[in-house]
Amino acid sequence: MRLPNGKPLTDPISPTQRIQVTKTGASASVSDHVAGEEPLEIRIDGGVGLQQLAITMRTPGADIELGAGFLWSEGLLRTREDLIGITTCKDKELTPREQENVIVARVLPDAPAVTRTLERRFTISSACGVCGSTHIEDLRHRGCENVSKPGLSDDELVKLPELMRPNQKIFDKTGGLHAAGLFDPSGKLIVVREDVGRHNAVDKVIGYALMNDLLPLDGYSLAISGRGGFEIIQKAITAGISAVVAVSAPTSLAVETAREFGLTLLGFTRNGQATKYSPAP
Repeated sequence: MRLPNGKPLTDPISPTQRIQVTKTGASASVSDHVAGEEPLEIRIDGGVGLQQLAITMRTPGADIELGAGFLWSEGLLRTREDLIGITTCKDKELTPREQENVIVARVLPDAPAVTRTLERRFTISSACGVCGSTHIEDLRHRGCENVSKPGLSDDELVKLPELMRPNQKIFDKTGGLHAAGLFDPSGKLIVVREDVGRHNAVDKVIGYALMNDLLPLDGYSLAISGRGGFEIIQKAITAGISAVVAVSAPTSLAVETAREFGLTLLGFTRNGQATKYSPAP
């Protein structure tokens, strides 16, 4: 990333930035925090040179987990053993700050990350039913199976966003980040990750689970601070997560996919109440 004058940025990256702002109705400026947002480039090393795989805008922090989770949830790893290692970039042609915005994943030569082209699963079509069927069939083709029942009851699941909330430290500073929290079958909070992107926050959590050999997450539950779209549900299913508890609304394709794979899906989860979308009544 470079400044408008072409000079490279040299300051260290951070999940937050402090800037001067002016409040409406006030004349003096004050200091405020905003959420950090920078590009993260994911490169793949399959033994025959580096390949650029993807670039995502993210909030700096837990970048290794983000990269690992992205590879897993996009079906670019078959097993944990496909991922040999993942580090920040050591390219000496880049500035230290630019190096922090690039990660390199070393994978086996026959890993899907090397052998197939990444296909983004976003389809703009009026034929939503056909689109949804294709997405669900793709998950089945990748070997995803029906998830197990969550270890928590509905009454316990509705409490998860409140249990996650005290750990949203960057949100407290900026008010501008999504969060994803992973809970084990007994309801113990395992990890919370924040990011400007909902999908990134979930990938960071899945990456944490992958790097700590926790997959598949049978009986585990995922709390998310925003809405439950298809991409969130898809990522949860690839990790074997049993329940997704969203603070906001799900989408029709998310509900269809959750019901297809037996994933428990709650939406509008606030103040100890929620709407249950899956399993079907």
